[in-house]
Amino acid sequence: MTSEICGSLGPVLRIVNIIINIIWIGIPIILIILGSIDLGKAVISSKEDEVKKAKKAFINRLIYAILVFAVVWIVTFIFDQVAKLGLDDADTASWKSCWSEIRNIKPAS
Repeated sequence: MTSEICGSLGPVLRIVNIIINIIWIGIPIILIILGSIDLGKAVISSKEDEVKKAKKAFINRLIYAILVFAVVWIVTFIFDQVAKLGLDDADTASWKSCWSEIRNIKPAS
């Protein structure tokens, strides 16, 4: 069921869905790959200080990747909690259904 707020935004919702998927999946993969490359370079150089720095940088990138991946879940959780409050002034149910529709859009075939 499409809400009034996002009912006429079909193509825009598809673009937003693509952008969210790129952010949600692409950025964590890139961060993990870059961290692995840095760690590999440090191990090959055999310098203990560089290995320690690379380990710390890799762990930080891994944490950032997890946080980026969790953003979609956090936004969904926030919309669920705000919608449960039942505020009359805010049309939270419409925004929640719009967000759900964005996340459930299947790519055009």
